[in-house]
Amino acid sequence: MARYDNILEIEPNLDGTGLKIGIALSRFNQDVGEGLLAAATATLTRKGVKESDMVIVTVPGALELPLVLQKMARSGRFDALIALGAVIRGETYHFEIVANEMAAGITRVGLDTGVPIANGVLTTDTDHQATHRMSEKGRDAALCAIEMARLLAAL
Repeated sequence: MARYDNILEIEPNLDGTGLKIGIALSRFNQDVGEGLLAAATATLTRKGVKESDMVIVTVPGALELPLVLQKMARSGRFDALIALGAVIRGETYHFEIVANEMAAGITRVGLDTGVPIANGVLTTDTDHQATHRMSEKGRDAALCAIEMARLLAAL
């Protein structure tokens, strides 16, 4: 933490040592999901989270993520959660429904439970965009989960 006159600033902390992280992965668009998961778990490990302190669960699709995240958050077992998956635009309105409801549900779970949830669910127009972004998004979600767990603990 750094001080500027009388203002206390809480610096970002990306040390994952000792954190318990839950990951909920949508199996729909499985190849992209596996890429997201590989990047997220590699980043968590690199930042000090032990594999034994990670729990990975899978659900059929993105709409099922909020419910399982809610159960995980209420369990008291996790310092932070990560949602992973891919919603890729098709030729119907279904994309908007899934993307909007999934995102709103994940946000609601975090606010209702106080457990930080990193939303690493890609919403893209094409498969190519999803595969191109999966590594970066998985990595970013892992870093977000660690930072938010540490920030909430500091507050």
